[in-house]
Amino acid sequence: MTSQKDILVAAFQAALAAANPLNIVPPHLPPPPKGRTLVVGGGKAAAAMAKAVEDNWPPAAPLSGLVVTRYQHSLPLTRIDVIEASHPLPDGRGAEAARQMLVAIQQLTESDLLLVLLSGGGSSLLALPVDGITLNELRAVTKALLSCGAPIQEINTVRKHLTRFSGGQVAALSKAPVHALILSDVVGDDPTHIASGPCAPDPSSYADALALLQHYRLDPSLAVAAHLQYGIRGDIPDTPKPNEPVLHHVRNRVIASASTSLHAAQTWLEQQGVHVINLGEIEGEARDVAHAHAEMLRRQMAIMAKPVALLSGGETTVTVRNAHGHGGRNTEYLLALGLASQDLPRVWAIACDTDGIDGTEENAGAIWTPNTLLRAHAAGFNAVDCLEANDAYALFSLLDDLVITGPTRTNVNDFRLALIT
Repeated sequence: MTSQKDILVAAFQAALAAANPLNIVPPHLPPPPKGRTLVVGGGKAAAAMAKAVEDNWPPAAPLSGLVVTRYQHSLPLTRIDVIEASHPLPDGRGAEAARQMLVAIQQLTESDLLLVLLSGGGSSLLALPVDGITLNELRAVTKALLSCGAPIQEINTVRKHLTRFSGGQVAALSKAPVHALILSDVVGDDPTHIASGPCAPDPSSYADALALLQHYRLDPSLAVAAHLQYGIRGDIPDTPKPNEPVLHHVRNRVIASASTSLHAAQTWLEQQGVHVINLGEIEGEARDVAHAHAEMLRRQMAIMAKPVALLSGGETTVTVRNAHGHGGRNTEYLLALGLASQDLPRVWAIACDTDGIDGTEENAGAIWTPNTLLRAHAAGFNAVDCLEANDAYALFSLLDDLVITGPTRTNVNDFRLALIT
């Protein structure tokens, strides 16, 4: 008999399969051009996307390129180079890879093709600072934004105005037609927000970026503040905006997203006789989302006639209260959900990041069982204290309830499933 834990894990695996670049990239590849094809890009799925291109590109058609992915996410390729770099804070390897890509893009002609492979994580992996700003200054701004609970769209608004490989700037450099294939890791699947939109028009401005830093009471370096002020005054050009002719030769195509994976998981669950309430993509503070889901579970228990599942994706945020805690937004959500629903006797849940890494540790996420709190108490853990310390990882690790997949080489954001049996 299939256990509840097996159901949770199998549903997550169905979601991952629906976002596997080796399966989803080939149907969207453009025909080879008269000239050569240059492949560039970055993200947690970049190596797998590049492999899918290599495996399905005509052997006689010229193909070369460079993509950058997170450490330990590479794959062996022959025609496209892969460089590993740091995420979520950028490092020099990613910046140098981005610089090399920009140089190669400027050498293309109108008879060539620029094929851009983008996925979640690309903003940090391709973070080449603008002139006058150091990588350390860019890292400091990124770290501050990640810690204050800002949503990814706002974080990327700032990064677009501090980096050179974002906000439509890549596509604007190319004389060749640009074809961007994108795995979405943001709610709404807008290409301008995925990997900071290297090939998409940017509706935001320098003034927007500065206003966000002020809103979150962040104090950037003098160089960062000066650069944004130069942009506001018009001393330096802004990123390409919607309907600008410089981007008329560009095609952005989102080929997978959270909704794709959620639908695959829903189909699998319904085949097991589970009634699924698909909440779609959700944003918000992880604890707040967890409390809202606990209330939904409570209402469902009063009316359910068969197993019911709450399914959701998207990306929550965590306001870090304890810099020494371990974990990520999924374990934080899961522990908060368990505490908020502890009066409900038959709740099982899983929360994982589809890239295989939740926050600061090696796990994709974790699993909640009806006896998690009892086992935690027996082991000497106070679950409330763990949550307040942003240390959910410690609790789930001790109970052997972590979900560890290793790098999945895809990224369509979070997967959350709460099951009432």
